[in-house]
Amino acid sequence: MPDSAEWLVFLGTATLFAIMPGPGIFYVLARSLRGGRSEGIRSVVGNGIGACVHVVAAAFGLSALLATSATAFTVVKLAGAAYLVYLGLKTLFGKDDAETAVLADDVAGREGKRRSVVLQGVLSEVLNPKTALYFLALLPHFVHPERDPAPLVFMVLGLIAVGMAVTVDLLVAIFAGYVGGKLRQNPQWRIRQRIGTGLTMVGLGGLLAFAEQS
Repeated sequence: MPDSAEWLVFLGTATLFAIMPGPGIFYVLARSLRGGRSEGIRSVVGNGIGACVHVVAAAFGLSALLATSATAFTVVKLAGAAYLVYLGLKTLFGKDDAETAVLADDVAGREGKRRSVVLQGVLSEVLNPKTALYFLALLPHFVHPERDPAPLVFMVLGLIAVGMAVTVDLLVAIFAGYVGGKLRQNPQWRIRQRIGTGLTMVGLGGLLAFAEQS
């Protein structure tokens, strides 16, 4: 495990990356403004699960494939970009939330929507190779195999970093969900929210598609 000085550096770096506006925060912001606090929190849960997948992959060396193979990086990157664009277009050309609620006002429909939001968050994060590269760039500096098993340290530090990012995303979801709830009382704002959310997701997909391996 890191020593005292390294813990300070790690926590400081992880905090900085957690609060910096990035694709994850913008994704949660868009979902929260569009679907409210509940949908935003479920998006955070999905993102957190997806990030944990990257932590496990980094701990066991699987993420190194993305760092060393341009083909693997490109395939995952384009798949993630295509998925975000798909979600964006689906939102842009989908029905209004109020109409959807009337058409699907049953427990099974609501439960299915909740699971869908979480799953979308998981897939959007798992298919973001930049998350894998983030862990590969940050964690090895604090791993000392002569002291502790490297996979264990990767897992502990990675989960701490994910926890910090999830905390920030939750604050964003709660605040944006509150604002979105107020705005959704206006039918015109509901249309603007849908368009804004859709364009944000399409834009995030475009940024991911042109992301470079580093």
